[in-house]
Amino acid sequence: MDEHYFSAAPDVAFRRTAVDATVWGRDLRLTSGSGVFAQGRLDVGTAVLFRETEPPVASTYLDLGCGYGVIGLAIAAAVPDARVWGVDVNERAVLLANENAAALGVGDRYRAVAPEAVPVDLAFEEIWSNPPIRIGKPALHELLATWLARLTPQGRAVMVVGKNLGADSLQRWLGEQGYPTARLASAKGFRVLESRRSS
Repeated sequence: MDEHYFSAAPDVAFRRTAVDATVWGRDLRLTSGSGVFAQGRLDVGTAVLFRETEPPVASTYLDLGCGYGVIGLAIAAAVPDARVWGVDVNERAVLLANENAAALGVGDRYRAVAPEAVPVDLAFEEIWSNPPIRIGKPALHELLATWLARLTPQGRAVMVVGKNLGADSLQRWLGEQGYPTARLASAKGFRVLESRRSS
């Protein structure tokens, strides 16, 4: 497993690779790169997330751990008034996501940045993610606690997590943190989870 993707500055040579994906009836031609999660492909978990969901209807989104941007860019393409922020610690991911946004013509509504560059007072109606499970449980819990706290009161988070990577225990943990979490779908060894704030 190549774990360069959650490094800020991967030390592998940077090579761009095209990725074609059809999401919610729209064809997306994107560019991925070495040292970024899912180089050259749409990973299985994200494909399950798209297949098991419908385009959301909201205005302010966070693409958490955006990689080369496929989740947030699919939302921006499907929801004309969406404002999407992508965040990733990987500098190459941020670069590629912004390049892809420009190529798709949604650069005015999608912006990828390092986590600390997101305005501190910005809240999100929706957070979508294929979270970086392999950073380890303590770091993952810190990441999710930090960003889910920025949901609006009626907001939700939608995530895809591998069953064998702890999806069920993560679902329980999210509920214990005040984010009741339902399983929207289960396919190909992945769970699609929906978390909301406690009422």
